[in-house]
Amino acid sequence: MIYTVTFSPAIDYVVYMDELRQGATNRTISEEYYFGGKGINVSTILTELGIDNTALGFVSGFTGEALEKGLKEKGIRTDFVHLDNGITRINIKIKMKHETEINAQGPQISKNKIKELLDKLYKLKEGDILVISGNVPNTLPEDIYERILESLDGRGIEYVVDATGELLKKVLKYRPFFIKPNKKEMEELLGDIICTDEDLRRGAQAMQKIGARNVLISLGKDGAYLLCEDGTEHMMAAVCDDSAVNTVGAGDSMVAGFLAGCLQRQSFDEALKLGIAAGSATACSEGLATKEKIKEFYQR
Repeated sequence: MIYTVTFSPAIDYVVYMDELRQGATNRTISEEYYFGGKGINVSTILTELGIDNTALGFVSGFTGEALEKGLKEKGIRTDFVHLDNGITRINIKIKMKHETEINAQGPQISKNKIKELLDKLYKLKEGDILVISGNVPNTLPEDIYERILESLDGRGIEYVVDATGELLKKVLKYRPFFIKPNKKEMEELLGDIICTDEDLRRGAQAMQKIGARNVLISLGKDGAYLLCEDGTEHMMAAVCDDSAVNTVGAGDSMVAGFLAGCLQRQSFDEALKLGIAAGSATACSEGLATKEKIKEFYQR
């Protein structure tokens, strides 16, 4: 079974406007909403691809109820920890010529609720896969990633980590199956600019020396680079062209597509193709990609 963790889920409320005038009443052209959070995005794409999984994390209040109900209606299994106070975040995305985002803080999470999540994760069994991704909100301990992986270490559970900076570095000692930084995040980790394929190779090798087994680096419109634990390399361009309309969730979709390919016992090359297809399909969709769109991009 695959489990994803989203520490601070959100409902993304997207409004389209011609202009935004401060100090005045503004009218939208149209509105949409999506259930957000990096782990939830991974769970959504995995479900679209027919891969059974369970989404974990923290939800609260009437917005948490709406998010949980909406995910279940999409066929996504959930096992959230329910907080006693506050509400699950509503993030506002204002789309005009330029996009403006207003991201909410999120509810406070008590030590008892953190323990409840850790207890759920401790029930994972050998052969299970845990996907942890995203930044840690200031309502949680900074070392929550380490605490989770330390509690599961040595039990035959595979990890997928999509995080940044020291948050990522500190968990590489637990030998994650793969990590997925983007180019900018890799540059921050290395303290250097990536300009060439050789730079990508050296950066990925540096991550492997610390503990990562497979390193998948997303390159935006340029696709992705993969360095496998056996030393083989794969580079693949993105499928999306000028029709790209959305970057939110594209990296999470790549994680889900690549993981789905690995679980289907495809070669790393074919798994990367599915990852690229899923990421590109989401980039060319208003929300997360559907299985039909992923299939279309995979065939391309």
